[in-house]
Amino acid sequence: MSTGRDDRQPRKRIRLRFSCIPGPFAVCRLPADAPVPEWAATGPFASVTRTADELSIVCLADSLPADVRSEQHWMCFKLEGPFAFTQVGILASFINPLVENGVPIFAISTYDTDYVLVSEEYAAITLQALQDAGHELWPKDESWRKLVE
Repeated sequence: MSTGRDDRQPRKRIRLRFSCIPGPFAVCRLPADAPVPEWAATGPFASVTRTADELSIVCLADSLPADVRSEQHWMCFKLEGPFAFTQVGILASFINPLVENGVPIFAISTYDTDYVLVSEEYAAITLQALQDAGHELWPKDESWRKLVE
C-alpha cells in the first residue's frame, strides 16, 4: 500500500519546544493487583499505568515512601504540545538525538503531548544533544543551568 510519500527520503526532523518539570522523579513498579497509593498522584507530574503484569508509577521522588523500591533521580521533560494524533514523528524527533548519544529514556504519552524522563546523570549530554538537534528548552532563561551543575 502506498503512503503517498517517497519512503527512500528521510523525514525532516521536527524542531520542538520542551520544558523541564521540577523534580526529581522516581519510577517504580508494584504488583499488578496493588491498589493505587495516594502518594502516586502528587506533584506537578505523575503517571499511573496498570497492565496485566504491573502497576507502574512515576511520581516525585520526595513523594515515594522509603520502603518502595524504585529507580530515582529522573528529570522530566514535557514536549510543548498539544499534538494531533495524526502528527507523525513527534516523539522520535525528540528521542532520536538522545539515542544517538547513548542516553536511556523513559517515555510517557498523554492525550495532548509526550513526556520524556532521563536520568539526572545524563543531564548535560541530554541538553546538549537536544540543543544540537534544534530543540528549544522553554522558557528561554538560564534556569536550565542548574540541571547540569
